[in-house]
Amino acid sequence: MTVVLFGICRVACFGQDSTVHAADTMVKVDKKEITLSEVVVNSKLNVPTFINRIKNDSTFYKAFRNLHILNFSSINDIRMMDKSGNAQATLFSKTKQLRDSGCRSMQVLEEQPTGDFYNDNHQYNYYTAQMYASLFFTNGKLCGEDNIVAGKEFSTEGKSGMEKHKEQLKMLFFNPGKKINGLPFMSSKTAIYDDEMAEYYDMSIDMDDYNKTSCYIFKQKVKPGKEDDVVVDEMITWFNDKTFEVVARTYSLSYSAMVYDFKVSMEVQMTHAGDLLVPSLLRYNGNWKAVFKKRERGVFTATLFDFGK
Repeated sequence: MTVVLFGICRVACFGQDSTVHAADTMVKVDKKEITLSEVVVNSKLNVPTFINRIKNDSTFYKAFRNLHILNFSSINDIRMMDKSGNAQATLFSKTKQLRDSGCRSMQVLEEQPTGDFYNDNHQYNYYTAQMYASLFFTNGKLCGEDNIVAGKEFSTEGKSGMEKHKEQLKMLFFNPGKKINGLPFMSSKTAIYDDEMAEYYDMSIDMDDYNKTSCYIFKQKVKPGKEDDVVVDEMITWFNDKTFEVVARTYSLSYSAMVYDFKVSMEVQMTHAGDLLVPSLLRYNGNWKAVFKKRERGVFTATLFDFGK
């Protein structure tokens, strides 16, 4: 791994006087050029090791898998919007997941649907709602689950149509930055940490507190004019500067092909349930169109709390 450092100075001129301010530093790791703030430079962060940690991070995905083995409560706010931005169907509910003897089930404590959120058989009319349910709702009793991520890879094998599309989106949600197989012409474009994608992104590392946790902040944003060549338009991740766990992440995704297109923004905040990292807040704003399906514009917020074993 090749690393090159070179400084960048900013000069501010006031009449005949000029002042040179402390500046960011550019680090080149292989083909990736990464801007470091002064505080990161002073922290003596090993940048190549940090980038490798990010590329191979499993804490984000594991946080969601940890939900399979915990009790927790959830406030669910799902809104399906028309093209004018008005709500045409909504669901507000409170649910509680219970885990007992290696199995989990869910209680619906409160539910307030509006519009055509459900059909006559109480099934979801919207695939955005179906995806939400697959992430946070439990149908019946599920047994024998664990939170192991090693060797657990998402796969579209055996899936087709809408089920395949939903699986691909889950891949992007849980493993943003990893190569996603099955996206026509674009699977390699999701691997944003690879050198092959370096020319498409501006990258930077900064430091700041997030919810009273000192964090390294890694930002990757598509360069102007390169938007049509990527799937991940922007991703910002806050990493605990001691454990390197993901503390929070925001990301914007977009994709367009003959079979379907989407434009999605997400925000995830993490907390701890004992020694387990878990998501505490997830916000989603997405526009999604699949072939033979109506375009869906969905906004949802999941608030998770009262975790326990």
